[in-house]
Amino acid sequence: MSVIVTDSGFAADDWSGEFDGSVNLDLTSDTDVETVDFGKAAIIRVDFPSFADGRGFTIAQILRTRGYKGRLRAKGHVIADQYSMARRSGFDEVEISDDLAARQPEDQWTFRATGDTYCYQTRLRG
Repeated sequence: MSVIVTDSGFAADDWSGEFDGSVNLDLTSDTDVETVDFGKAAIIRVDFPSFADGRGFTIAQILRTRGYKGRLRAKGHVIADQYSMARRSGFDEVEISDDLAARQPEDQWTFRATGDTYCYQTRLRG
């Protein structure tokens, strides 16, 4: 099972294959994002195989730069400390395992939802 993390806390997973003529896309961390056709995508989910693998953040930024306006979800090994970075990169939400949700409860994620306060770059500018 999975838990969805949003700025307001934990939510149930609502991933499905297709609805209303749109589709949900699953992208791996090594996807050539410049070739992705996201025209019919309602949700794009980007896999994070390791919390140390930041390629998903770049994928999110490129998708947003290319004009993707739909829901963008990080999936996999994203930890609470990376949540504000995920939001700044363009992700709307993060999908984590039940195991991770037990180890890093909801309050740790919502604390990071106000990420600009704790962002290294923001502190340097301040």
